[in-house]
Amino acid sequence: MSSAPEGYDPHAFFPFAVTVDLAVFTVREARLHVLLVERGEAPYKGRWALPGGFVLPRESAEAAARRELAEETGLTQKSVCGFHLEQLRTYSDPDRDPRMRVVSVAYAALVPDLPEPRGGGDAAHAQWWDAGATGPLAFDHDRILADAHDRIGARLEYSCLATAFCPAEFTLGELQQVYETVWGVELDRPNFRRKVLTTPGFVKAVDGPPRRTGGRGKPAALYRAGAATALHPPLLRPEGRPEGRTS
Repeated sequence: MSSAPEGYDPHAFFPFAVTVDLAVFTVREARLHVLLVERGEAPYKGRWALPGGFVLPRESAEAAARRELAEETGLTQKSVCGFHLEQLRTYSDPDRDPRMRVVSVAYAALVPDLPEPRGGGDAAHAQWWDAGATGPLAFDHDRILADAHDRIGARLEYSCLATAFCPAEFTLGELQQVYETVWGVELDRPNFRRKVLTTPGFVKAVDGPPRRTGGRGKPAALYRAGAATALHPPLLRPEGRPEGRTS
């Protein structure tokens, strides 16, 4: 680490810490779930919280977020590099952490359905929770979770992020379920299918036989995520948005 410039005294400024917090979403059993950890240490010992931790001295915030994501899911850092991770916003209220002044950089992550998480760091336990039934969380994590939920709901309208919730190969029915789960609305199947298939680069058909999805209908064709990142035109959610959502 380089020395401070002449005439500059770093001790003249009040020290504070930087952390990362992650709102990690997945779709399980047709419900939107979020990864929560049970805190094993004070403050808020025994309370549920979003996973996260302190940024190390020689670490960027994004690197810290991916490290924490790997620790909490039990996957390798190489594996989580394939997950969608985006910076949400910075939370800097002076009293948000009772230990000291802590500024948190929050991230939203979208992952396919994964095995039960293992927890890491100061977490006593980790598990997937129904995103609509988490109860009061530690710190200001209720606010972060609500902001992240609103963000991904809006992002699905203009981007191809819905495929991040899906396995490598998926049916259009599975993709539609992602939208319905995140938005909390029912979509017209033929209209949804038409919009997806006529949007350039949204999905790409998979060669090979179709897959039976468990219903009584005929097997469904399989698709992969296409090369596009933005939707033109956007896939706007229908009127009658879930109560409390404004994005």
